Order: sequence, then structure tokens, then C-alpha cells
Amino acid sequence: MGGKQLGLSDYEQTTAKKQTKREKFLAEMEVVVPWDSLIALIEPHYPKTSKKSGRPPYPLTTTPRIHLLQQ
Repeated sequence: MGGKQLGLSDYEQTTAKKQTKREKFLAEMEVVVPWDSLIALIEPHYPKTSKKSGRPPYPLTTTPRIHLLQQ
């Protein structure tokens, strides 16, 4: 019964899973795409939240990522 107790980092290493295609693509997209300049171009034309009824728009940083994933 003298076993060593696993720490959090030990647990993460023993349960590490293989990276999926989607996760690889998203990591590569974060490096390649100039998000700050792209969002600056879109922001003036992006709908703002309003007091009227209706569904609020997605966050501006999420929309271009969704679009690129679809393409």
C-alpha cells in the first residue's frame, strides 16, 4: 500500500488523448490567420445588439472562425 499518489499533471499525461483533425486545424488556423486585422475589417459592418426583440448576434470573434470552418 505504499503507492505514490498521482498529481494533476500525472493524471493529464496518463489520460492524454490523440489530437483530432478538427483540433489540429483550429490550432493551425490560430497561427496562420491574422485575426486582429480581419476583425477590424468586419467590425464596422457587424450588427450591434439592440433593445428590440430577436436573437442577439454571435460574438464577432466567433463568426469568422465558424465561417472558415465551414469552408
